[in-house]
Amino acid sequence: MAYTYDDQNVFAKILRGEIPNKTVLETGHTLAFEDIQPQAPVHVLVIPKGAYVDYAHFVTEASDAEIVDFSRTVAEICRLTGVGPGIGGKGFRAITNAGEDGVQEVQHYHLHIIGGRPLGRMLQRS
Repeated sequence: MAYTYDDQNVFAKILRGEIPNKTVLETGHTLAFEDIQPQAPVHVLVIPKGAYVDYAHFVTEASDAEIVDFSRTVAEICRLTGVGPGIGGKGFRAITNAGEDGVQEVQHYHLHIIGGRPLGRMLQRS
């Protein structure tokens, strides 16, 4: 599958420093920052610094170093925010959207870490 990455998307602009953000953690391959429209007390977006459109694109084309760094950054965000159940938190939801049916709004792979309150059922039957 061929992916087309739009380097004018909001996350690409954040990575270039054109749009400010509230950084929670930055590593060599990953940036995590607070969502500007949080859906819970903890709502952090985690994005790779590489130009990846969605999760499938990321895991098929990113280097092993990028994938490991991203995954460990997600774990560190859960620790830093206190939502990780293995470290005393009450849990979190990790969400990524892909494509039109997945209601992906920004065409740059990103993972939402959401927690700090009961989140309810993920999907309702329609």
